[in-house]
Amino acid sequence: MALMMGVSGIRGIVGQTLTPQLAASAGCAMAKFVGGKPIVLGRDSRPSGDMVRSAVTSGLLAGGSDVIDLGIATTPSTAVMVTELKAAGGIVLTASHNPSQWNGIKFLTPDGHAPPASMANEILDILRSESFALVDFSKVGKLSADTSTNDVHVNRVLKIVDVEAIRAKRFKVVVDSVNGAGQPVAKHLLDALGCEVTYLNPETTGLFAHTPEPLEENLGELCGFAKSADVDVAFAQDPDADRLVVVDENGRYIGEEYTLVLAARRVLELTPGATCANLSTSRMLDDLAAQIGGGSCVHRSAVGEANVVETMKANNCIVGGEGNGGIIDPRVVYVRDSIVGMALVLDLLASTCQPLSTLVADLPRYELVKTKTECAKDKISRVLANVQSTFANAKLSTIDGVRIDWPEGWVHVRGSNTEPIMRIIGEASDQGTAMELVQRIQRIVDSTD
Repeated sequence: MALMMGVSGIRGIVGQTLTPQLAASAGCAMAKFVGGKPIVLGRDSRPSGDMVRSAVTSGLLAGGSDVIDLGIATTPSTAVMVTELKAAGGIVLTASHNPSQWNGIKFLTPDGHAPPASMANEILDILRSESFALVDFSKVGKLSADTSTNDVHVNRVLKIVDVEAIRAKRFKVVVDSVNGAGQPVAKHLLDALGCEVTYLNPETTGLFAHTPEPLEENLGELCGFAKSADVDVAFAQDPDADRLVVVDENGRYIGEEYTLVLAARRVLELTPGATCANLSTSRMLDDLAAQIGGGSCVHRSAVGEANVVETMKANNCIVGGEGNGGIIDPRVVYVRDSIVGMALVLDLLASTCQPLSTLVADLPRYELVKTKTECAKDKISRVLANVQSTFANAKLSTIDGVRIDWPEGWVHVRGSNTEPIMRIIGEASDQGTAMELVQRIQRIVDSTD
């Protein structure tokens, strides 16, 4: 009966570990943290959403916070509204790509992004210790609704692309929203861009038509449709629509890592500058920055959206994200955003007048190998120290585990925050080399006492 509580918020199985009592306490904790100031609340489409929303809302109101309820809304849309309404923070009720029986509570800062670890832990400490106080009847918060979310979000996105150029192309698009929260706002965007769209699994039921994580093995229907139909591009969202995967006009799954690179290419072509990705994200972004030049560069962060955002802000990055299909464009909001991703990919297609398959073929081709290995928590630090000393003459980053860069590829090894395992990710131009790089680290894990 899993319950996950950490810097990414809370996730659990409804009726088992994610209970109304826990949800109400989380609302009380957030109200205490923001001093009873207003909070924006959105939720994905899961069947448990009304229950969890009611419980979290009761906690927020009882703690003195006004609640602006957006109803079903994506994570990036909710983040946009936090900044639009100048709220003290936000809460998104989502379990991301977990199955329907899960739900979760994700906190947002006043700037509309995931909180850094110190802030997230402070909220969770209030929750665990129940050190919140309920206000008296005269100070209970007020509940209101806001139905402008999709308009506000899409209007921000339209300002960052060449709308007329995209409209002129009359792109044929397929979107699989996996019965999550993403279809209404995706439709709003694509209608505004003049696209001819076929929607797969558009109903916001939260009863996911397939395993909701947008990986190749879960997108057979989308790839098959794109292959058999006359389309320019196909998109897949996850349930809270903060991740985007792209399929080309031939029905070929391109891969999560390409979403950031394609979107960043369009941004950097117009305005060269600094970008950011976490240590486990492909080297393609570095190649792109080197190709464009003009001061374009890549800053690397620890894994986790909050860490990417922190690094972006510190280095004035104009675009960033993660290799899981997450695009962050601060002109819209500091949150991974599938709507931004769709718009930038379409903008790239319109500006180049080339099919997506050609654009992808022009990029360097790498193979990414992701593995995990059992490792007791008290052994992880010794493994990392041994990795660091073994490859002391290579290019190293130790901001999150250890990443080693060689001319032929790189490996990132880090301990899990929740399980007694180490994650080892390697990338090279071919799978054999990538696997050999990963095995170098595996041998150190095996030989460490």
